[in-house]
Amino acid sequence: MDTIPELTIDVQVMFFDTDCAGVVHNIAYLRHIETARTHLAEILGWRLVEMANTGLYPVVVRTEIDYKRPARLGDVMRVRGFLEEVERSRFWCGFEISRATDNRLLVTCRQSLALVQMPEGRAVRLPPEWRERWSKKVRVRESTT
Repeated sequence: MDTIPELTIDVQVMFFDTDCAGVVHNIAYLRHIETARTHLAEILGWRLVEMANTGLYPVVVRTEIDYKRPARLGDVMRVRGFLEEVERSRFWCGFEISRATDNRLLVTCRQSLALVQMPEGRAVRLPPEWRERWSKKVRVRESTT
């Protein structure tokens, strides 16, 4: 049985991530989540070049994010991304960002994604093997919305 698709990346907070007080902007967390999600997509079987060749892309349709405490200039943030839930035509990925030095949780986030065939912009059902492969590891729902 496969394990839950997940990954962890470390990111150092840079000047461009922060405001004049050295506190990370809320949008910077989303950029780091985007990076982790792109790497997670590769684990799920969508490599960047293949997406460009096939025109089939995982597209974010919803983001839920909670800011628990701030990161500051120079901190190393640990971004963990994982497959959380699978439906027929969309899936949810979860993300946790913590400070590497003390493991304090900074941000939690979940995003709903759908597969979209471009250039038509048509939603496509998830591969049926996903349900079999990860049904014992992640929540599987019958919802189509």
